[in-house]
Amino acid sequence: MDTQTLSAHQRLIESTKDVSHRLETSHHLDPLMDRIGDSRFVLLGEASHGTHEYYTWRTAITQRLIEEKGFSFVAVEGDWPDCYRLNRFVKGYKDSGLTEEEVLRQFDRWPTWMWANWEVAALLQWMKDYNNNVIKNRKVGFYGLDVYSLGESLEAILQYLDKEDPQIAKETRKVMECFESYGGTEGQAYAMATRLVPKACEKEVVKMLADITSHISSYDSDPEMVFSTGQNAKVAVNAERYYRAMVGSGPESWNIRDRHMAETLDDLMEFHGKDSTKCVIWEHNTHIGDARATPMARSGMVNVGQLVREKYGEEDVVLVGFGSYKGSVIAGRSWGAPMEEMTVPEAPEGSWEYLLHSMNEENRLLIFDPDKNKELMSQRLNHRAIGVIYSPGADRYSNYVPSRIPQRYDAFLYIDETEAVHPLHLKANSKEMPDTYPWNL
Repeated sequence: MDTQTLSAHQRLIESTKDVSHRLETSHHLDPLMDRIGDSRFVLLGEASHGTHEYYTWRTAITQRLIEEKGFSFVAVEGDWPDCYRLNRFVKGYKDSGLTEEEVLRQFDRWPTWMWANWEVAALLQWMKDYNNNVIKNRKVGFYGLDVYSLGESLEAILQYLDKEDPQIAKETRKVMECFESYGGTEGQAYAMATRLVPKACEKEVVKMLADITSHISSYDSDPEMVFSTGQNAKVAVNAERYYRAMVGSGPESWNIRDRHMAETLDDLMEFHGKDSTKCVIWEHNTHIGDARATPMARSGMVNVGQLVREKYGEEDVVLVGFGSYKGSVIAGRSWGAPMEEMTVPEAPEGSWEYLLHSMNEENRLLIFDPDKNKELMSQRLNHRAIGVIYSPGADRYSNYVPSRIPQRYDAFLYIDETEAVHPLHLKANSKEMPDTYPWNL
């Protein structure tokens, strides 16, 4: 570094030290618990989809939020049908599975390792044990917010309606027939088949949602299963829109997906009683970190963190980012490729991770305060973001999102060196098109 650059770097280090706390055990999360206070929305990020420490620290935070602050459910960047099975398992529903491993092994959509891993199994075991010791209306749930599960959601709807409403089930089968005429309910086939047919099955899924919505109050079943059926119908509508938009360019498909996740969160809050409910959300940093503090905003993109802040107010929302300097990660070389453990190289000079590493090689928790972060508030630093597709050799030249960190997050967990998550599956099953993260647009 030249003298001028070194001086600026040192000022940033000093500014960061002012808001830095030790991070070794769950007791060191006390400053974060104080920052959260009575907030009802805590969004926990991750800088990759395959890092052990991101899962374990999110679990530690989640446990404290549930035990100490009465949080009601966990919502994740996962598909509704798969995660709803986990929800029924941790709440002890009849015939919901004998072990967390048994239920997690049903995640067969690539990238399987995101949720079918031993770290999540540990969280589910803890949640089930916790729920066994509380009354029914205090049991903590586990839900998926994502939009990818077009086929699975339609199948879940039919399975339910065949018992509850055979006439609507008959109409719903017409939706399946429409998708079959365009290559089926797998997103890639449908997206490619509809390039020259702008509307495709849009009318059919919208009608299905309207039919289910108009009849749902009369269904004689457990309330949560009724709610789940309605959510699967909304997934089908938005998945159809998402996959059609995916073949085009621009931010539309990203925005459809993140708006769907934010709307699903709203529905969950309403279902649980929005005035008294608190929730914790697990998603990638690019979803939970406010998009307005990154180039995403200039591209016309929004994300969950921004949408939740705008709707519920910044005083009720806490965004927590994660990152590391080096380590290992589970990812694939291309979409659908076998999962493998890869090296995450040292972060390059000029990045947020390099800055934190240069302070000292220790894990730390940062709690941002605009009054103490005037130097940092105006700085745009590169911040690493690894998706399910990764090339360590290109890390220095890609996989970084320029960010005003204290505006993007309210707090940040820095792990100097990380290790890969531990998947349950030996092989990944590829069915869908890749997610389009902002740094690949």
